[in-house]
Amino acid sequence: MKDIEFKRPELEDRELISSYFEKAPSRSCERTFANVYLWSRRYHVRYAVIEGALVFMDDEDGLMFAYPAGEPEAVKRALEFLKSYSEERGCSLKLYNVTEENFAQMDSWYPGKYQIEYDRDEADYVYETEKLATLAGKKLHGKRNHINKFKSLHENWSYESLDDDNVEECFQMALKWRTDNGCEDDAEKNAEMCVTLNSLRLYKELGMVGGVLRVDGKVVAFTVGEQNCRDTFVVHIEKAFADVDGAYPMINQQFVQHECMEYAYVNREDDAGSEGLRKAKLSYRPAFLVQKGFVTRKSKTPLEATGHQV
Repeated sequence: MKDIEFKRPELEDRELISSYFEKAPSRSCERTFANVYLWSRRYHVRYAVIEGALVFMDDEDGLMFAYPAGEPEAVKRALEFLKSYSEERGCSLKLYNVTEENFAQMDSWYPGKYQIEYDRDEADYVYETEKLATLAGKKLHGKRNHINKFKSLHENWSYESLDDDNVEECFQMALKWRTDNGCEDDAEKNAEMCVTLNSLRLYKELGMVGGVLRVDGKVVAFTVGEQNCRDTFVVHIEKAFADVDGAYPMINQQFVQHECMEYAYVNREDDAGSEGLRKAKLSYRPAFLVQKGFVTRKSKTPLEATGHQV
């Protein structure tokens, strides 16, 4: 079998990678070019086009592949290739970031041959856009209270879209946020801040949209995201000063109202296993979660081990 050259995503790959994601629409936050590009600087993720499908590989902790993106026939051919590719290297096929829809497709081709283990920490929270914009209803009255308090404390507030005139102020605000939150002493926090700073620096090249919240003329919060699929927008970055009471719910609502109303849903990504973040994301009452997991080959039965099919 020929060897495949996997390469790190670069800005010039945006059109190519996005074209494959469009062939297999998904609400998973990983299925966007900006996410792939930004986090490939942190993790050892590379890509190749195999059998007409887009495949990402991560071999930092053993050989693993993301579920191929493309037309169904190409995805199936790619899976066959990856199975042989893995076996030639002394391991069985292992896939990561596999959604429920991905696994249903795979299981229809290989019934009962593979198993999936979902990772709750990686599940994306997806909300109805209208509910995030209005915060209507009894269950979200606490969020409305936070916003009303913000408005009462900060009469001189304003919202504006991210652009070349305010992006540097957001960059400086992010640097202060990094210092205030001790990111230099935490590898994961520092990696996230690198992604944040790069998302601001390259927001136009990555095709992203942002929002900025000011109080008394100073930037106190910003957020950045992009279209996930036709009916879903994904928020990749959201930062606010903790000492500005209500800044987080305010930038959340204002951004949705101004930038996301053409979409039915807003994906606000996962909670990474953080108890505090999980509580905060659940408090906004998600419409559903995008579950993602690891797929591995099921252990062979005694009959299969002797070469008999079951």
